[in-house]
Amino acid sequence: MLTIFHEPTRQRLAQRSAFCDGLSRRSFLTIGGSLCGMLNLPNILQAESVSPTGSSHRSLINIYLPGGPPHQDMWDLKPDAPAEVRGEFNPIDTNVPGIQICELFPELAKIMDKLVILRSIVGARGPHYAVQCMTTGVDDSAPSLGAWVSRLEGSADAAIPPHLSLCYSTTHKPWGLPGEGGFLGSAHGPYPLVGKYQPKHAAEKTSDLAPEPGSLSLSGATLARLIERRGLLEAFDVHTRSLESQPALRGRGAFVRQAWDMLSSTKLVDALDYTKEDPKIVERYGLGNPEYKGDAAPRVTENFLVARRLVEAGARVVSLNFSRWDWHGSNFAQARTEFPLLDRATSALVRDLHERGLDEHVTVIIWGEFGRTPKINDGAGRDHWPRVNSALMACGGMQTGQFVGATDKQAGEVVDRPLQFGDVHATLFHNLGIDPHSQVPDIFGRLHHPVALDCQPIAELI
Repeated sequence: MLTIFHEPTRQRLAQRSAFCDGLSRRSFLTIGGSLCGMLNLPNILQAESVSPTGSSHRSLINIYLPGGPPHQDMWDLKPDAPAEVRGEFNPIDTNVPGIQICELFPELAKIMDKLVILRSIVGARGPHYAVQCMTTGVDDSAPSLGAWVSRLEGSADAAIPPHLSLCYSTTHKPWGLPGEGGFLGSAHGPYPLVGKYQPKHAAEKTSDLAPEPGSLSLSGATLARLIERRGLLEAFDVHTRSLESQPALRGRGAFVRQAWDMLSSTKLVDALDYTKEDPKIVERYGLGNPEYKGDAAPRVTENFLVARRLVEAGARVVSLNFSRWDWHGSNFAQARTEFPLLDRATSALVRDLHERGLDEHVTVIIWGEFGRTPKINDGAGRDHWPRVNSALMACGGMQTGQFVGATDKQAGEVVDRPLQFGDVHATLFHNLGIDPHSQVPDIFGRLHHPVALDCQPIAELI
């Protein structure tokens, strides 16, 4: 169904967060759409109609940890380092001999044979820059990975857009957005499934709609406004019919109708409704806590389950961001709260994919924009450290049960197998069945590659 709120029930989340760059963020718990997304949907559908559809449905779940998680406290512990470097956590053995991870990830330790740790990603930028994990170019004007997949593969299911976002959207692109369409066009940008309520009055505090699981909502929209928007689209179409002499523009009305059908389709709504799952599966993922003060994105572990449901329904790329990781202070106190949530949700997702036979077709990656300083600061925190970054990967038909790369005794410098962000993106394309060096023309006929030619899929994984 399509849920339209006449008088929206507003869940007020008074908490705000400020990253170290001084930008305010707010928490939320909502699954929905946006009017701007609705207006763009006909363009998405039209673009898909001229994009090739892959013979197999391979997908990616891209989980972004905004702020820069501490690699040396998660996947690359240094127990023999000085106290001011090693921190407060101890390593534990995993089910793969020779691989240890933080003691606060016991569930992941049990399934290390299904995981890959990348310990040697280099080339990060110093400031917070989410697009390093979301786009394949050198800046945020480049198409996102999901946009390339949308352009090259099209839709696997007519009722499900290929490129979906469960990310909390901010006005500051480097922080929270999952990457746009770039020169491939906005039609290939992410279709937002997260609705954000915008207050009508400046004095009104920012708040969010929190619809029931499975309701596809249009944030702040009344039925009258929705009808007005449809009327606006129809008015535009009267004007654009005179321009439809170009084949690419013909029949746009059909795409508008298909867009409305998609918004009311039960398939997308059903995929969003995780309560349809076996309660034991829902319980395995655990309950998130969106009201935690200081979050940049919600700690919604349920969205890990929603992401699995979306790729199972036909999505090709689903992005989500989880919690806040910019721990310049109280690094270890915050980790004791955040790590167990991430441990539980990630292990549940990976087990779920294997149990459903999706592990060969769905790739999971979890990463942030950079690592943290080896030395602990006076506030018991770690600062930005772009020299080293890490990632956790799973499934996708990869050779799992291993780590790639190594750092020095303080986890401050890469000493073996440095990996560029582009190498990771090339691996993700490979897992999706896409040549990362394909040539695709832009609107001016200039050819572009999804990934730089000097970046290659990680040989150890494929």
